[in-house]
Amino acid sequence: MSIEARLDAYLAENDHEAVWFARPNSFTWLTGGDNVVDRAGDVGVAAAGYDGDGVTVVTNNIEAPRLREEELAADVDVETFEWYDGSLAEAVAAVSPTPAAADFDVGGFASVDASVLRQPLTDAQVDAYRALSEETAAAVETVARDIDPTDTERDVAAALHEALEARGIASPVVLVGGSERAQRHRHYTPSSAPVGDYALLSVTGNRDGLFTSTTRTVAFDPPAWLEARTRKAMRVETSALAATRAVGHDGGTAAEVFAAIQTAYDGVGWDGEWRNHHQGGAAGFDGREWIATPDSEAPVVLPQGYAWNPTIQGAKSEDTHLVTEEGIETLSATGEWPTRRVEAVGHDLELERHDVLHL
Repeated sequence: MSIEARLDAYLAENDHEAVWFARPNSFTWLTGGDNVVDRAGDVGVAAAGYDGDGVTVVTNNIEAPRLREEELAADVDVETFEWYDGSLAEAVAAVSPTPAAADFDVGGFASVDASVLRQPLTDAQVDAYRALSEETAAAVETVARDIDPTDTERDVAAALHEALEARGIASPVVLVGGSERAQRHRHYTPSSAPVGDYALLSVTGNRDGLFTSTTRTVAFDPPAWLEARTRKAMRVETSALAATRAVGHDGGTAAEVFAAIQTAYDGVGWDGEWRNHHQGGAAGFDGREWIATPDSEAPVVLPQGYAWNPTIQGAKSEDTHLVTEEGIETLSATGEWPTRRVEAVGHDLELERHDVLHL
């Protein structure tokens, strides 16, 4: 279903005349343009609205010329207000037909859950996702191959940010865990500690509104258990993907996939390990459109990006995949990193997963 068809259905079902998006990922989902100036903000400098006839963008007089010239299609109407005369929310309220909804706080408007509307991915979005994911993986792998055991986690993180930005990819999440801290923490925010015997590099990249996540493991003099635990995490990830496809085909929920993840941990000898870290979920126009839990009722839709990220005490397996009725495609891959074929637990599926690189 096209974006316009989804929005038409949303307006009809909710008896709204318009719906507005100012959060950056949803603004890009609707317009293809970027409304971000300050990356720290939850709301961009422009809002895009749909009223059943077309798209209108509201922004201030500072941003309007640039957005018209560089970010928006020619058929998008732009309404402008003076930067010193009120807020974006007030400007939207002044021009929008009502009743209406918005993904940010607009007085008198209902709230909209944009994540539901953004799923599943369209064909054009899948093409952009492939490009983003492959380039993100290339950046991570390039940096990973150049690591020295004496490099600090922050040194590696700085190199990752630089490599991603050079490709036009923002990096909202860059985690680097050396051999000491990766064993203690599941979210290894970079520190001044040297990476030591091995390192986990975990990144979420963002471009054109889309988010992709990937992890790579490099080893110098690793503990004897690293490869075994990594391959068990790979099996859990493969199990999650197999369950995603099956549950999505049947129109099930995230809780059903999570049950398969729990079973997979038990099957590889780490029963209950899922309690120590979230396992991931749907990905696309957010790092995770939803995160699976034992009780999650989020619908599993196809075709959609999924980023599962199982961990086993110092080891991790994570990539972004496109899951469709026809199959499972690893998006965050370059073909230039060692892989190993592993079996799912409880499902008839084998996948090539990214293995440990020994330097």
